[in-house]
Amino acid sequence: MDKYKIAIVIPAFNEETTISKVVQSVKEYGIVIVVNDASSDKTQKIAEAAGALVINHKSNQGYDKALNSGFKKASELNCNAIISFDADGQHSAELLSQYIDELKKGIDLVLGVRPNTQRFAEKIFKLYTQFKFKWNDPLCGMKGYTMELYRNRGWFDSLHSIGTELAMFGILNNYKVSQINIPISTRNDNPRFASTLKANIVIFKALFNLIFMKKII
Repeated sequence: MDKYKIAIVIPAFNEETTISKVVQSVKEYGIVIVVNDASSDKTQKIAEAAGALVINHKSNQGYDKALNSGFKKASELNCNAIISFDADGQHSAELLSQYIDELKKGIDLVLGVRPNTQRFAEKIFKLYTQFKFKWNDPLCGMKGYTMELYRNRGWFDSLHSIGTELAMFGILNNYKVSQINIPISTRNDNPRFASTLKANIVIFKALFNLIFMKKII
């Protein structure tokens, strides 16, 4: 029997201060795929030096398209499952073993649940998915998916859903789902997705797109 292959997909934009530590902390768990979303700093070189397979975007395409590229590469590598992981150092690599255990035992979709959220729009998003689907933290960046789930959808995102489209597809189509409580570390620099009015608007648009997806799926 072939070895169970995990891809850890990390979208990254100007994360030179954290990417080396993140890659080194997760590479024992699987194939690390960093999607360098046209960073202007040394993210690419540092990620490669740390041992990641790096995909480079020539122009900045955003979080969802970065994950699209990473998931496509994981499929080409015939991985059994994919875990999305943030580049900013807020996720603990030790949690990966829990995700992998869930995926190996037949769970199709593993969803991370953070202890709290900060933005107003994010709280509304969370209230909606909790009420409708008992999904406790839709915008947590650490999620696990079987390759079967990904291939049955055919892509990661087409709706600019901030990483929620594929998970919603799994929930709506009755795939096996589990949720894991995860701690979050405080990042030392400014977040890439800033706490501004603009960020809240982006989140509300993603929520609208997700509701629209539910109607057409």
